[in-house]
Amino acid sequence: MASVTFKNVCKAYDNDIMISKNVDLEIKDGEFVVFVGPSGCGKSTLLRCVAGLEDITSGDLYIDDQRVNDIEPSKRGVGMVFQSYALYPHLNLYDNMSFGLKLAKINKTEVDKRVHQTAEILQLGHLLDRQPKSLSGGQRQRVAIGRTLVSQPQVFLLDEPLSNLDAGLRVQMRAQITKLQRQLGCTMIYVTHDQIEAMTMADKIVVLDEGRVAQVGKPLELYHYPQNRFVASFIGSPKMNFMSVFIADVEPDRVKVQLSEGASFWMPVDGKTVTRGDRMSLGIRPEHLIAAKDGDAKIEGEATIVEKLGNETQIYLNLESADADVIYRQLDTVEIEPGEKYAIGIPAHRCHLFHSDGRACKRLHRENGVTFIDEEDAA
Repeated sequence: MASVTFKNVCKAYDNDIMISKNVDLEIKDGEFVVFVGPSGCGKSTLLRCVAGLEDITSGDLYIDDQRVNDIEPSKRGVGMVFQSYALYPHLNLYDNMSFGLKLAKINKTEVDKRVHQTAEILQLGHLLDRQPKSLSGGQRQRVAIGRTLVSQPQVFLLDEPLSNLDAGLRVQMRAQITKLQRQLGCTMIYVTHDQIEAMTMADKIVVLDEGRVAQVGKPLELYHYPQNRFVASFIGSPKMNFMSVFIADVEPDRVKVQLSEGASFWMPVDGKTVTRGDRMSLGIRPEHLIAAKDGDAKIEGEATIVEKLGNETQIYLNLESADADVIYRQLDTVEIEPGEKYAIGIPAHRCHLFHSDGRACKRLHRENGVTFIDEEDAA
C-alpha cells in the first residue's frame, strides 16, 4: 500500500477554467479518505489526477516518495472504480474480473488464484459462472470492485460507486466497502456528494468547496467543530440552522449574542476576533435544539411543515431572525400540526458563531472528547 501527497496541486481547463485550486493534502498509508462536496467542487477531478486520467496543471503529486505527475496511469499502482459498472455483458463474472490480468499477460495460475481469492472476499465465489444480467445492482457493483482489486493496486480509488443503487442497497454496500477496506488495510480514496456516506465510512474527510479544501478532519471533528459556515452547512443532515444575531458583549472566552426576537445569552466561544456591535450568524443543529424550558434562550415560531417519521419528528418553524425555516428534530412523535405555534430552547454550549465572511469562532466546549483542530494543523 502507499501514501498519497498533494503539494499545491492545481487543475485548469483551457488555461483559465480553474477546477482544483492550490490543494495541499496528505493521505497516509492505509487510510480511508473521503472527498465530499457539492457537484462541481472538483472532487472527481482530483481523483482522476491521482489515477493519471487528468494532467496536473501545476503543483506536485506523490505516491509514496515518487513524483507521479508524468508517470503513465498503468505504472502508478492505482486502481479505480467508476460510477458506471462498465461490465462486459457477454462475459461471465470470472472473465470480467480476469480481463485486465489477461491483457497484462499474468500467468493463468496467478490469474485464477487472484480471481478466486477476491471473489471469496466479496462473497461472489458462487456466482463466477454467471453473466452480469443475472445479478442484482449490489452484486454488479461488487464485481466492478473485484475487477480492480485483482490488479492489487497500491491505492484504491472509488468515484461515487453507489450513486446508481437504491437507498437500501446503498446502506448495505457502504458497510461492505468499509469492512473490505478494514480487512485489506488498503489506502482508499472515495468520492461522494453524500455527506452521510462520508460521515459513516471515512477515517478522514476532505470537504471541497469550489476547488479548494475547506476543511480536513475526522468525521466528528467536522461535525462538532466546523471551521467555516460552508462546512457547517454541508456536514450534518438535516442541515444546520442559521440565525442572525447582534453581538451585545464580548469577553476573551465567551460572547453574548442577542437574537432578533430579543432573547440574549452567553456562548462559550473564542471572543478575540469578535467586536461588540457586530452582526454575525449563530448556527445550531436541528438535533441540538431542546425543550423550551431547558434552554439558555427560548424561541417561538409558527410550524410551517411537520414531518412525522415515526422514530422522530422534524418541525419547521418560521422565525424572523433565521435565514430559512428553523428545523427542530425530536425523537419520537410530537403532537403538533402546521400553523400552530411552537417554542424550543437553545443550549448555548451547542451553538456555533460565524463572521460575515463565513469564518467560525473557535468553540471552547468539548464534545464527547473531540478537540478542535486549528486551521494550520488541519491541512
